[in-house]
Amino acid sequence: MQTEIITITDVKAQREELARAGKVLRGGGLVAFPTETVYGLGANGLDAAACARIYEAKGRPSDNPLILHVSDRAMVEMIAAEVTPMAEKLLAAFMPGPITLILRRKAIVPDRITGGLDTVGIRMPEHPVARAMIRAAGVPIAAPSANISGRPSPTTAASVLRDMDGRIPLILDGGPCHFGVESTIVDCTGPVAVILRPGAITREMLTEVLGGCKLDPALVGADTVPRAPGMKYKHYAPKAPLTLLEGDAAKMAAAFRRQVRRLQGEGHTVGVLASHEVCESLQDLVPEELLKDYGPQGDLLAIAAHIYEELIAFNDTQADVLLGEGTTEKGLGLAIMNRLHKASAFHSLKIS
Repeated sequence: MQTEIITITDVKAQREELARAGKVLRGGGLVAFPTETVYGLGANGLDAAACARIYEAKGRPSDNPLILHVSDRAMVEMIAAEVTPMAEKLLAAFMPGPITLILRRKAIVPDRITGGLDTVGIRMPEHPVARAMIRAAGVPIAAPSANISGRPSPTTAASVLRDMDGRIPLILDGGPCHFGVESTIVDCTGPVAVILRPGAITREMLTEVLGGCKLDPALVGADTVPRAPGMKYKHYAPKAPLTLLEGDAAKMAAAFRRQVRRLQGEGHTVGVLASHEVCESLQDLVPEELLKDYGPQGDLLAIAAHIYEELIAFNDTQADVLLGEGTTEKGLGLAIMNRLHKASAFHSLKIS
């Protein structure tokens, strides 16, 4: 199979290209597409056989649920058995946007995509290409991130092609993703909202709308049945093992220098994913191609936008061990640290 990339710069002027993508999806094929978070690997969400092709293309465990992407409220009603009052508040506040709501599903939703659960994740992306593609398909689109399962999620079409070349027929290139980490997933089926996966819609933002919310125990490594994507299996990982350094930002540069010297002394080729401040301090120890600068310390939007592409980039280097710099777990930092903890299999060093 030859994978084709179509660049979409104007959804109104390129209706024919989007109609073609919709036809591929309605026919049971797969299309990778941009969202404001990461690129998704889409299939007709009401076609169990088509959704099975997502699992095959990604090498994804069969009990890991898929999210259904919709273009409007009518599609929400098509697949949700009930939109709870809590969900109504979140719909009004954050949709379209980088949030996924867990709701009870209707029978029209195939068992194949829910991991055996009676719930389904519903997301209305903000990206104009994603919305236009879903409208062209005329059905909800099931879509995890467009990468081989377990690897870092792609935020550019080029990164999608690296994993999916020859596995899918079509990629829609809508440019780099804005946020760079997947949507916040909120379980709206109980009396209190529960964050199953943190994202750009932060805990603080949810609390402001709802008055409160909880974090699922799986976010700190508990072994649970996955109720949403990314909860159970190792995710976002580069090929080389990653260790996080977490703690006092003022002591990070010195801590990195100690760890780099130790690992190099043991014969390792060390790659570093860190802030601008730390990377600058390591220029005499680490070759430029092994220093991945994710932005200034504390600039969470910049960090979120860069971490996946930088982790992917290490796969083209000789690094056999990686060190990464952690950040705050407040605001968007909770999502960033969730991804970095998953990528490192919760292996970290505390710096104080």
